[in-house]
Amino acid sequence: MRIGLFGFPQTGKSTLFRLLTGSDAPARAGRGEVQVGVSKVPDPRLERLAEMYSPKRVTQATIEYLDLAGMTKGQAADVLPLDQLRVVDALAHVVRGFQDEGVHHTEGEVDVARDAATMETELILADHTIAERRIEKLALLVMKANRDEDKEELGNLRKALEHLEQDVPLRNVEFNERERFVMRGFTFLSMKPLLIVVNADEADAARLDEGAAAFGLEEFAKHPATGVVALSAKIEEEIAQLDDEDADAFRKELGITQPALDRMIRASYGLLGRISFFTVGEDECRAWTVRSQTPARRAAGSIHSDIEKGFIRAEVVAYDDLVECGSWNTAKERGSLRLEGKEYLIQDGDISHFRFNV
Repeated sequence: MRIGLFGFPQTGKSTLFRLLTGSDAPARAGRGEVQVGVSKVPDPRLERLAEMYSPKRVTQATIEYLDLAGMTKGQAADVLPLDQLRVVDALAHVVRGFQDEGVHHTEGEVDVARDAATMETELILADHTIAERRIEKLALLVMKANRDEDKEELGNLRKALEHLEQDVPLRNVEFNERERFVMRGFTFLSMKPLLIVVNADEADAARLDEGAAAFGLEEFAKHPATGVVALSAKIEEEIAQLDDEDADAFRKELGITQPALDRMIRASYGLLGRISFFTVGEDECRAWTVRSQTPARRAAGSIHSDIEKGFIRAEVVAYDDLVECGSWNTAKERGSLRLEGKEYLIQDGDISHFRFNV
């Protein structure tokens, strides 16, 4: 998964990026500058499987984060690097929710809902510009060549523009599979799944689990392909200096139930409909990330294309069943191991072994 972190200046976005990825590089402030980092996805299930198998290596799933330069109102189309955003799975808008007289807010008062709405407008205006320019070129092409593919694309873009002119983000619009395919070459920012990340004040530490309701974002949370998560980068930055035992005690004292990384990953997986399955053995225990409702054959392809091509069957044990049985062979003896075909939909927590022949 790739997620682009963006936002207005002084929101704590780059601090969050460093916390998520462990990067110690200074923030880049230049227009169009992008910093890339990788987060390893913590999963207690993988840790337990590693205890059972004592493998030579343990490989966690990963999320790639892009830290984009901060921008002010009216800059979305110019500042955001559209070529790099084309490949991200979602956008994460980091919104300032903390009070600090020493940190200037471009709009004066701290207002999470206002800033979230303002940024949504920025994305819509950027998309409006992209759609208008392409429509002008396509209209000329249709007049000259009258090709069916140009006419189809023109119709789709006019549909998109109509909604954008009504201030509706494209992620809220119902496009069929064909329409999305035709428009795949455009980086429509408001079509990307959106995670609103509230960088909350220390005083709100105990309210982080309330999410949207705690920060006036209930309406946003109702929208399609939109999620809300709250955390405190400043607190997490302080906690990062402590050992695990002290960190847990500090979080408990403040009423924080999960670290920021766990919150971000849980929200990201939920927003994008991702799940994890595992492969185990003496050589490696590994977590793999796939979309929910992924057929077994396609899930096998996430490991290697040859396994997908030569897929025969999947041997599958649910995580809880394997832990209860204590070993793969015992799971097989007790009937907890199942043989599944290519259309079987991989479930979150499945431990899978794919049989294939190339």
